Amino acid sequence: MSEFLFLGIDGGGTKCRARLRDAEGNLLGEGAGGPSNIRLDPDLVWTSILTACREALSQAGLQENDLGRVRAGMGAAGAGQRSAVARLLSRQHPFASFVIDTDAHTAWLGAFEGGDGAILIVGTGSCGYGVVDGQRRYVGGWGFEISDEGSGAAIGRDLLRRVIWAYDGRIPATPLSNAVLGDFSNDPEVLVDWVGKARPSDYARYAPLVLEHAHQRDPLGLELVRHAADEMAQIAMRLLDLGAPALCTFGGLAEPLRPWLPPPLQQLIVPPRADAIDGAVLLAKTSQSGGRNDCTGL
Repeated sequence: MSEFLFLGIDGGGTKCRARLRDAEGNLLGEGAGGPSNIRLDPDLVWTSILTACREALSQAGLQENDLGRVRAGMGAAGAGQRSAVARLLSRQHPFASFVIDTDAHTAWLGAFEGGDGAILIVGTGSCGYGVVDGQRRYVGGWGFEISDEGSGAAIGRDLLRRVIWAYDGRIPATPLSNAVLGDFSNDPEVLVDWVGKARPSDYARYAPLVLEHAHQRDPLGLELVRHAADEMAQIAMRLLDLGAPALCTFGGLAEPLRPWLPPPLQQLIVPPRADAIDGAVLLAKTSQSGGRNDCTGL
């Protein structure tokens, strides 16, 4: 086994995944942790990262002190916000080196292994990213508050807004709106209290319910899924207009929403060569940084 091992970390709004490989690319172990969007509290994010890493180490038969010979690369939701990266990197880490880039960049690295192409991530959040002739371009991904169109969080947010509309009588109630309002004791004030504390991942938990009702032809479910697919298509078409020859999709909602996309766009979607976690492994391998608090690769 070589001196250094390589750890890829995929940090999302709902969970964190880690994969450990040796220099020859052999899989040694994998692990999972909690929410790791780096715009969240840094202590929470580091807890999620280290939980995933320790599980990967355990599968590999290694101890925690072996982290000192691990070069880690992380593709992180929220890493486009430099202040969030700086907050995370203000904490000490146990790795030989640690480099962060956006989850979009590591997904692209895995999908196209450095070649021209575009990726669209649709999970808790959403982001489009393409690289053509070495030039990076982002489309969307500006955060739940003002962006993340077509994502699980956006679907959940739009659902709850329409539940209130249905309660007010502004739109017809449906089995979906009734079921969701029932979750809040049929009391909008309970819903509003929940919203005041909710995170994007909390909203995203409603996306599977929306999809289920859409397949049952619930009018509200259909409206929400069609709207999410339209927003997903807008991001994808912009990436293709910028010169990307093909598109890969990632995230828990990419496949469920794919049948709702326009057929010409579906034909341009290709399978990735590898996933975002192996893209993060590649980031760790190709990074020239060697310090114990490496700056972001952005």
